[in-house]
Amino acid sequence: MSPEITLLACVALPLLAPALITALHRWPNPREAVTLLTSGGLFLLVLSLHQTVLQGTRPAINIAEPLPGLKIGFEIEPLGMLFALLASFLWLVTSVYSIGYMRSHHEWRQTSFYSYFAVALGSVMGIAFAGNLFTLFIFYELLTLSTYPLVTHAGDDNAREGGRMYLGYLLGTSVILLLLAIVWTWSLTGTLDFRAGGILEGTVTPGVASLLLVLFIFGIGKAAIMPFHLWLPAAMVAPTPVSALLHAVAVVKAGVFTILKVAIYIFGIDFLAQVPATQWLTYVAAATILLAALVALRQDNLKLRLAWSTISQLSYIVLCALLITPLGIVGGGLHIVMHAFAKITLFFCAGAILVTTHKTLISEMNGIGRRMPWTMAAFTIGALSMIGVPPTAGFISKWYILLGAIDAQQMFAVGVIILSTLLNAAYFLPIVYTAFFRSPASNPEYGLKDTHGEAPLAILLAITVTALGTMVFFFFPDLPLELVLQLAGESE
Repeated sequence: MSPEITLLACVALPLLAPALITALHRWPNPREAVTLLTSGGLFLLVLSLHQTVLQGTRPAINIAEPLPGLKIGFEIEPLGMLFALLASFLWLVTSVYSIGYMRSHHEWRQTSFYSYFAVALGSVMGIAFAGNLFTLFIFYELLTLSTYPLVTHAGDDNAREGGRMYLGYLLGTSVILLLLAIVWTWSLTGTLDFRAGGILEGTVTPGVASLLLVLFIFGIGKAAIMPFHLWLPAAMVAPTPVSALLHAVAVVKAGVFTILKVAIYIFGIDFLAQVPATQWLTYVAAATILLAALVALRQDNLKLRLAWSTISQLSYIVLCALLITPLGIVGGGLHIVMHAFAKITLFFCAGAILVTTHKTLISEMNGIGRRMPWTMAAFTIGALSMIGVPPTAGFISKWYILLGAIDAQQMFAVGVIILSTLLNAAYFLPIVYTAFFRSPASNPEYGLKDTHGEAPLAILLAITVTALGTMVFFFFPDLPLELVLQLAGESE
């Protein structure tokens, strides 16, 4: 199979899977088998393209051209390859986790859950491999619409309210701001293709480019830049597998991926340095990093603390895009991967605690590490990676982010990264301390005599894989590093 056909299959496979999943709704085991086979097959298809991209080849295929010069098509470049590998692998892991979680938690509408999950991953593949802004926008919107039923899965008032905020923020920012930026870019340049070095230089003034940059940054609401961030905590009403993959990986990473893609392939790093808005948007990203971390400190609900942490961590990647240096691009690309593995581990652990103990508040988790040592050991690994402590993957990405800030001579950004790291420690380490070192006396159900403390095997297996990945990438960061270094080379 040619790389072009494989590329098309990567997008089509998860979009076709829901038909078979729905047909098997009366038979849970075959239905889940389809989910596992589809996710595993997608990962293998994406992986088969990896060496092709590393060798410098850029497979591309066009599907349609609704208007002259306005194409729906796909092309692979290093950042898209990295995002597709990440999302497809973690879909497979999350599918295993979901089977254990959905059955143990006795969730309803499981068939629709797996169907919309597959459509969401197909949307992510479309975003990752989009050959131009028009194609990316189509799949960006499809991702929003396909994840809305997942956010509102519970069907209660809280779920509906969270879903309204989710849809309102994401559709509002994309239709009002992002679409305007895309149409304006097309009218100015006559193309929406992603090109190394960008398409705006020589066609617009720095002032117009500033307006465009503001529209792009705030229009890409999935990046959760303040003040367009409240949808993310609201979406925590979703089942934990949704929070884990879609709001720690797919949805939020689609946002910061798009910002990086626009910075590199629409503006171009050299031209971005001439855009006046770049500097003050750097302050907006820095403020989001610090303010979201401060809010995270105040959250007693575990999933909400993780959600606010995500808002803070996403802005590291936005900051990297605005540092306008190759090292910043490397740091941002790496952080997409390193943050994803750590944060999905933390969400997996939160779900395991909920399934096993029905606890959601950190204040109720005294001594839980004695009942669930495996789960809380994995949580500790994820937390250390979020802080950036070796030997975890978060250290690698934060190291490159710091180097990027120093290379850009942005000492303000260096200070923000250091201060936010201290805040990361302040809101994660107390959870670890509570779990392992506080007396479980007030929570007798966590006693050492309980021999059935851990979550079901499928949940533990997924937690183990992502926690190990968080450490493996510290010692063997070559796979993501090779791709982001190639990306940085294209950005120069």
